[in-house]
Amino acid sequence: MINGKSAIAIIPARSGSKGLPGKNIKELCGKPLIGWTIEKAKKAGHLDVVLVTTDNQGIADIASQCGAVVPFLRPADLATDQATTMDAVRHVLNYYRVTEGREFDYTVLLEPTSPLREDDDIDKMLAMLDAKANEFDAIVSVGAVTEHPSIMKRLSGDKMEPFCPELAQTTRRQDNSPAYFPFGVAYIAKTTVLLEENTFYPRRCMPFPIKRYQNYEIDDMYDFICVENIMKHEWRLV
Repeated sequence: MINGKSAIAIIPARSGSKGLPGKNIKELCGKPLIGWTIEKAKKAGHLDVVLVTTDNQGIADIASQCGAVVPFLRPADLATDQATTMDAVRHVLNYYRVTEGREFDYTVLLEPTSPLREDDDIDKMLAMLDAKANEFDAIVSVGAVTEHPSIMKRLSGDKMEPFCPELAQTTRRQDNSPAYFPFGVAYIAKTTVLLEENTFYPRRCMPFPIKRYQNYEIDDMYDFICVENIMKHEWRLV
């Protein structure tokens, strides 16, 4: 809890990844990928529940071994390519409301494909949001990106054209104002607002800047290799 307010961490781990099959339990520097996220969540002092929602018994077993709560397997209709993360989050919150009569003030979404968290990131984000709860309803981790929208292109038949023609077209990174991408270190929202606006990006959302080395999400083998080597370099892992 934080200042008497409860918080649940939800870690979505659907099977069936096409970019990197089995990625959620693929071994990364000595432990399953999902284990890194569970470990950081368990270290957070403000979380009341750390839950993994998955449709796969193998993932569920490993998540349980790593210390997460896995009270159910996700229904089939929430395990399709069309199902959204918000669908899974709503299912978890409804489960606690119906089966235990329990509700949470804050909902924390932790993506297992973003394992480069520092030990205190989650607690820092919760504390920042709670301290400014009168002004903001959510906080999202963001990292400055070098692939600026003004430089990006789109392909139209045989032509290449600006992806964002409304922006000044520049070629030098230093000529652009900083642009940020929401990497999945954590998304945190007041549960009532989350359910009302159906997004972790409600109207009143604040940023949590992360470090350069954290700007990675594992979607394919190339991402996996990058993160593996970053862990070895930054965290001195063998």
